[in-house]
Amino acid sequence: MKKILAFGASTSSTSINQQLAEFAAQHIQADTIDLRDFYPCAMYSTDEEKENGFPENAVKFFEKLKAYDGFVVSFAEHNGTYTAAFKNLFDWASRMGKVWNDKPLLVMGTSPGPRGAATMIEAAKNRMQWNGASEITGTFSLPSFQDNFSAETGITDDALLAELKEQLHKLEQAV
Repeated sequence: MKKILAFGASTSSTSINQQLAEFAAQHIQADTIDLRDFYPCAMYSTDEEKENGFPENAVKFFEKLKAYDGFVVSFAEHNGTYTAAFKNLFDWASRMGKVWNDKPLLVMGTSPGPRGAATMIEAAKNRMQWNGASEITGTFSLPSFQDNFSAETGITDDALLAELKEQLHKLEQAV
């Protein structure tokens, strides 16, 4: 059986993107991780790598990714781009090999506002294919998180839920 990993690309203890990733994982029996489990982790720099090698938590993150056949990543948007915490792990992992190991990726995101992390989703869609994703199977944006998501039931809008399920199905087919 193929293994899929889902996570929110944030280290916030109240991450709405982690909540969305965990909800998505329930629909495809994917495993989940929390990026907080890979911190502390030194900030990437060539000097740091040269002096101290790869941080243990960065290696754990990269090794975890290697164990899976596909990915669901819900990207938090900070000023239109990745969180610094995700970017740091991503930078370290990219020094060890192809981050996504030639495997498919579903790019998602949510935000409190009506654009649902649209800028970040577009950036990730364009960037991740160059870092080892065999394909970006699709994207999913959940706008206005507090209006469209409930801790008890997940996505509350039927059309958005159907769209998420369709995107998850595409990922499963690609794995």
